[in-house]
Amino acid sequence: MSRSQDPHKTFLPFGNPFRMMKPKGSNLSPKLLDLLNTFEETLSTRLNKLKPANKKDVLSFSWMKAAIESLCGVHADIKVLITALELPVCDWDDKWIDVYLDNSVKLLDICIAFTSEISRLKQGRLFLQCALHSLTGASSNKFVSARSSLDGWRKHVGSKNPKLENCFSVMESLARTLDLPKIKNSSKGKVLMRAMYGVKAVTLFVCSAFAAALSGSAKSLSDVQVSETYLWGETFADLQTFVNTEIRNSKNGSFAVLKEIEDVVTGVEKLYPVVRDGVGVGPVGDEELKKCTLDLEISTEKFAEGLNLLGKEVDGFFQVVLTGRDALLCNLRVGGDVFDQMRTNHRLDGQAVR
Repeated sequence: MSRSQDPHKTFLPFGNPFRMMKPKGSNLSPKLLDLLNTFEETLSTRLNKLKPANKKDVLSFSWMKAAIESLCGVHADIKVLITALELPVCDWDDKWIDVYLDNSVKLLDICIAFTSEISRLKQGRLFLQCALHSLTGASSNKFVSARSSLDGWRKHVGSKNPKLENCFSVMESLARTLDLPKIKNSSKGKVLMRAMYGVKAVTLFVCSAFAAALSGSAKSLSDVQVSETYLWGETFADLQTFVNTEIRNSKNGSFAVLKEIEDVVTGVEKLYPVVRDGVGVGPVGDEELKKCTLDLEISTEKFAEGLNLLGKEVDGFFQVVLTGRDALLCNLRVGGDVFDQMRTNHRLDGQAVR
């Protein structure tokens, strides 16, 4: 995912995708083609809804929440497609299962990193609450206490989260498995893998934008190149360019790009000199202190509310990935004998499962 490595140009060859989908002797039936088109059209609609009218809305908790919510919908859509394909797990090729299980582990790791960062930011909110609480009191040391709390916030929000930093390498690993695998003699398998490609591309894009926004660093922002011959390809490219450009163009120091965090940082920087100088003696000083305190209180409340909603959405996505993985493993255990025999036959005759 690192732009310097630029691994994304080799993800998908351009041209007619149905040349891959329809090799000689393996045409898609009208039913399969309809299922595939329905999935891709739905994916395109979901992506289109994620593009805000105002580019400034991209870097906000509300957009990130909507992006994760849409991602949950995409993963639910693939489950519906698998059911409609009537392709039980025991009919899956070994490689499909290995890739799915490996990718699901990576997604769980990414979710854990995001949850860790959200928790870290929630901890930082405690410094803000302490500062505001100190300023509402009558203690002679209230400015000293408030300044100490604001110093704690500045140090905390400017620190790095190792788990979030490590998730970039996890996403790079996920990106390397994005290519469509070669499928022989299985029309249903071709439809499934093509749909899975869409799920993985969108998942990588959303997670990459999410990580870049939380970390304040665009150096590892993903640029996934997708052929516009996919029904969702043009919408995806347009959205990715829109979002990534805004992230790369938005900077606030070395750590904050999200609107809610930026508002809190701005509020702290306005209040800090007032607290440092002990302003509050006389009507002019009192008025300035009240205004700065109120502004920070409002931005802190919005920050806390956005974090809570975003955290719930990330937890929901974690459960979606986990239940999907558990369901696959359960089906493998239930159909173990049949599946093991099919794997044996596959190795013996070298033919892919139809």
